[in-house]
Amino acid sequence: MRKSALIQITVALMLSLAAGVLIFRHMNTRVMQTTQATQVSDQAMVAVSIENLPRGTRLTTDNLRLVPFFKQSVPEGAFNDLADLDGRMLASDIGKGEPLTETRLLNAGTTAAGVSTIIAPGMRAVAVKGNKVMGLSGFVRPGNRVDVLVTVDVAQNGGKDHAFTKTILENLKVLATGTELEVSGDDGQTASVDVYTLEMTSTESEKLAFAATKGTLHFALRNPGESTGLKTPGIDVDDLVASLQSRKRRSASKALPAAEVELITGTQRTTMRFHNAPVK
Repeated sequence: MRKSALIQITVALMLSLAAGVLIFRHMNTRVMQTTQATQVSDQAMVAVSIENLPRGTRLTTDNLRLVPFFKQSVPEGAFNDLADLDGRMLASDIGKGEPLTETRLLNAGTTAAGVSTIIAPGMRAVAVKGNKVMGLSGFVRPGNRVDVLVTVDVAQNGGKDHAFTKTILENLKVLATGTELEVSGDDGQTASVDVYTLEMTSTESEKLAFAATKGTLHFALRNPGESTGLKTPGIDVDDLVASLQSRKRRSASKALPAAEVELITGTQRTTMRFHNAPVK
């Protein structure tokens, strides 16, 4: 075979290979464009939250964005325009990435976020007055969980009252804290009073209102993950004194001297020591 013929065959093979690569790339691009066009036609833009938001939050375009959803998975009542959500308020908590729907929002005419917007369905908000001691020096804050203790004077059969303390409510959510001014003393001066708003059932609200009227309230801050079910008998002066006396007896028993006993067996003598043995 001549050298020139070999060169022509080689060039022809290279040109065929290049043409095949170009045709493959062109077909692949057409397929990708067709697939993308199909996907775009099957998608819709839906407004979602970009962060976790509690109920009562006023929405703005800063905490929302549009993301693509498949049309068959778009929830009913979803929004595709952020302007329609600007200024609306959440009726329930919403997580990051969750779509906004009409059922998750308050009525369009709602313009103020009061405590009523964060009360769970079926619950009530009740406010009680307190102080820095009751509020654990500011550690009781919105979102915390507290138990409520009350100290009241209980009438005995003899007619004399005696103080009694009992945990009456458990695991109540603190909705809000704040202060108000009230007149204190005969000089007409005003003083700030701490106010705590708690979420509870109607029955619990009656119990709290009665306890606040008849006794002195205290809060016990609790771990939010701890379950309820704590049952205590309560305590009065006699119980308190009895617990102190039993503690003193335990301390006294630890201070008892050791006793020694000498055991004689034939010609052998053995000394045995007994610790905390009472001496008679």
